[in-house]
Amino acid sequence: MMDEKLNFSYLFGSNAPYIEELYEQFLSNPDSVDAHWKQYFTDLAAQPGAAVRDVAHRPIQESFANLAKRRNIGAVAGTIDESLLPKQLAVLRLISAYRIQGAGAANIDPLGLKLPKNIEGLSPEAHGLTEADMAVNFSLGQGDFAGTQKMPLSDIISKLKQTYCGHIGIEYMYIGNREERHWIRNYFERDLSTPRFDAEQKRYILKQITAAETMERYLHTKYVGQKRFSVEGGESAIAGLNYLIQNAGKDGVEEVVIGMAHRGRLNVLVNTLGKKPADLFAEFEGRAEAKLPSGDVKYHMGFSSDIATPHGAMHVTLAFNPSHLEIVNPVVEGSVRAKQRRRGLDGRAQVLPVLIHGDSAFIGLGVNQATFNMSRTRGYTTGGTVHIVINNQIGFTTSDTRDTRSTVYCTDIAKMVEAPVFHVNGDDPEAVCYVVQAALDYRKQFHKDVVIDLVCFRKLGHNEGDDPTLTQPLMYKTIAQHPGTRALYADKLIKEGVVTAQDADGYVQAYRDALDKGEHVEQTRLSDYESKHRVDWRKYQGQDWREHVESGLSASDIQRLTDKFTQVPEGFGLHNTAKRVIEQRKAMATGEQPFDWGMAETVAYASMVTNGTGVRISGEDSGRGTFSHRHAVLHDTKREHQQSDSGTYIPLQHMSDNQARFTVIDSILNEEAVMAYEYGYACSAPDKLVIWEAQFGDFANGAQVAIDQFISSGETKWGRLCGLTTILPHGYDGQGPEHSSARLERWLQLCSEHNMQIVMPSEASQMFHILRRQVLRSYRKPLVIFMSKRLLRFKDSMSPIGAFLEGTTFRPVIGDTVQRADNNSVRRVILCAGQVYYDLAKTRAERGLENDVAIVRVEQLYPFPYAEAEAELAKYPQATEIMWAQEEPKNQGAWYQTRHRLEALAKRGQQVIYAGRPASASPAVGYAAKHNAQLKQLLEDAFEFSGVAAAAENVVAPVAPAEPQIRPVAQAAAPAFTPVAAEPEVAETPVEAVEEAHEPEAHESAKAKNSFSDGNFNFVLKAKK
Repeated sequence: MMDEKLNFSYLFGSNAPYIEELYEQFLSNPDSVDAHWKQYFTDLAAQPGAAVRDVAHRPIQESFANLAKRRNIGAVAGTIDESLLPKQLAVLRLISAYRIQGAGAANIDPLGLKLPKNIEGLSPEAHGLTEADMAVNFSLGQGDFAGTQKMPLSDIISKLKQTYCGHIGIEYMYIGNREERHWIRNYFERDLSTPRFDAEQKRYILKQITAAETMERYLHTKYVGQKRFSVEGGESAIAGLNYLIQNAGKDGVEEVVIGMAHRGRLNVLVNTLGKKPADLFAEFEGRAEAKLPSGDVKYHMGFSSDIATPHGAMHVTLAFNPSHLEIVNPVVEGSVRAKQRRRGLDGRAQVLPVLIHGDSAFIGLGVNQATFNMSRTRGYTTGGTVHIVINNQIGFTTSDTRDTRSTVYCTDIAKMVEAPVFHVNGDDPEAVCYVVQAALDYRKQFHKDVVIDLVCFRKLGHNEGDDPTLTQPLMYKTIAQHPGTRALYADKLIKEGVVTAQDADGYVQAYRDALDKGEHVEQTRLSDYESKHRVDWRKYQGQDWREHVESGLSASDIQRLTDKFTQVPEGFGLHNTAKRVIEQRKAMATGEQPFDWGMAETVAYASMVTNGTGVRISGEDSGRGTFSHRHAVLHDTKREHQQSDSGTYIPLQHMSDNQARFTVIDSILNEEAVMAYEYGYACSAPDKLVIWEAQFGDFANGAQVAIDQFISSGETKWGRLCGLTTILPHGYDGQGPEHSSARLERWLQLCSEHNMQIVMPSEASQMFHILRRQVLRSYRKPLVIFMSKRLLRFKDSMSPIGAFLEGTTFRPVIGDTVQRADNNSVRRVILCAGQVYYDLAKTRAERGLENDVAIVRVEQLYPFPYAEAEAELAKYPQATEIMWAQEEPKNQGAWYQTRHRLEALAKRGQQVIYAGRPASASPAVGYAAKHNAQLKQLLEDAFEFSGVAAAAENVVAPVAPAEPQIRPVAQAAAPAFTPVAAEPEVAETPVEAVEEAHEPEAHESAKAKNSFSDGNFNFVLKAKK
């Protein structure tokens, strides 16, 4: 017996409150507790006498505590017969059950295909209550229904059903904060979840529903079969969104930023943002003016306008959106954060993010989990987002919830951040607007996310050319018989005497007439409103990447800045490593030591914030830097509390009293959402340096959707400029396939039309200048920095203070550093990028080939610096070979995207050749020995001269214009290069807005004899005659 008690001793004594908390958690969600506890509690419920399903005790305990506060025990005893106390407890359990489980019994499906659940816990009998108790007055405990604290049980049940099981279902009892639970409970129980709109408001709602439906039907008949992704069946979403815009201003909101997918987007553009129908019709008819290089389909385009509301002008923005569902969400959040920052202390209240989701996408796509995870973190919160799920109960062709999710509701993902969920029947537009108001009020009160699950249906197929009856015959049989939300609501208002049938029909006809004229409809759009918070993009448009800026500083400025960011508060416990870094930085500022990369970065940031340019750096481990080089955040080794902000110090936040903001964030462990967030932030903050940094560049491909759909193509599709800077640690240091490559080849493949800047600096000063150049120029294009990990502490890559002084700038190409008596001795010019330069330079010196081989560094790979590269090549008129050397495999790195550019620069008789690792399916090898062997072979290839012994005295005469000699490739086991017939020499042409219109391209020969293959790719190399 004693052994048995010892085995369960954790159930008693001081552990009891903990066990009670676990039990509460189990009752709310059995799968949320450990399997051992789940089994224990399940067995406990199966004990004799425990047939009735238990409910959470905490609400009941709180109810009794509340009763005790309101009256003393004697008073309670005087009003409740002691024989009724067990019944009173049962009533409180029943009330608690409705609050926890009532949503499951709510009537929220307009199609009636998913009937409300028959939940045992909502039955009075399950709690031991009988018909004889229905007329007995019971106390309600906590909360009140319309101000009443005591009523007959029959009335209590009736009000519970009206509040929790009508057209609105409320989920909130999982929220840990008692104040939030009580606020939500009182909000809905006070009104019995019943909207109380006056006649004017009801007519407004009907007009919104009419506009939504009539527009879709108009387009359906006017443009038969064309895709528009109709919102029919979910028209209440338009009414709810417009209600939000018209009423958010009373709580101080001045700007709303909307993110949504394609479903219903055209309706939002016209009926919410006020886009002219005539402009939309022109897009349908292919008459719209092509203002962008590529443009995008009409249901991806963004829009912004100023809407007149009873509370003042509301600026509303609909974010541009790709077909990749939900990825726009973090983009919107980042944009909102930037807009809030621009407005100062009241920004959180003034700018509201609204995200509109589809049901399958909301629960199905991981970017939503990451976006929720960011919602309450210090670096990413926006003070709460209103989420509206257009839950049409189907994803393309899939509607069986056994296939679409593993949760009860598609909104269960929101419970991870304890966001309340308001389920609502889409056929009740008043209920929709009611929960929209509840969401606005909750967000204002608690600054948290809130979710509206608008349950509706999809009248047509996924698109207008799809036949949904192939996969959902039963559902679409029901939909075919549905009269439509507008008709149902109009009938309701006719019965109430709010409108007549003629009025309802008149709304339809008036809207159709407006569409026929192509006029603005419904919402009043302001044309002359000018917000003081609006960004003027004109100075950033039409800029040339060759705009020159001197980004150096004076020695006195560097010293002054260093004196500030090397100060720490008195008594602050510095780690020995951080202390050493600070002392080294002091020595660097005086010129005693060369600048390392961490110092170069820090001086650049310090110079920006002191001159009024804000800096934001975000990424995993960005405060210290993955490789411990930045130390932007110092940690007090003496602090007592891990979560205390007083334990950290950020020197760059203490440069001057009127400095710009410096923000450095250790992000959540996610690439996709965080990069998308920073893209959105940068799009709304062109005057700031916004940086996303990968922990290792290899992990950036976790954000490939953000890279492909936004960063690389946002300008050509949507005209969106963005100055986001991306830092990708990159370099082959023997760390294997996942810690070597930032996939340079993928980024370069995405480059065209001057859409991005790709740089690979090889010196600390270059890092300094490229960061400063990004904000000093008015050129706002994404900047991608491939930063070497090895060079961060490599002394040869450090820079003297002179490289940072006035008159210096970023160099897209760095010429050879060897001083020769005569450059005519150079037979080969090696061009390279990044850290491989130092391997090449060392090997050249060891072999005494300084007079034979010149090494030129291409620091900017795109836009390609033709003029600078040509100037360097012109220094070596006798060179017969131009070699591209890289440490990446041949099918990766810059070779394929750079070769044709080198061919365009090659002069008569010059061959373009390659040295690097062989083609590989993997980015890098994982074996140290093989890594070293590949590097050794790479260097052998780079300095091998076709059977001619390399010697300093050898000078190669220029090749005659005749057919050049065939030379084997200097790479083991690779096929020979076969030069082809000469091409006309390509003259340097000005680089203008669209590079590919001016840039010489490689021309592949169709003749097999003039090409070779390495297994997957065919190549041709040409010699100039």
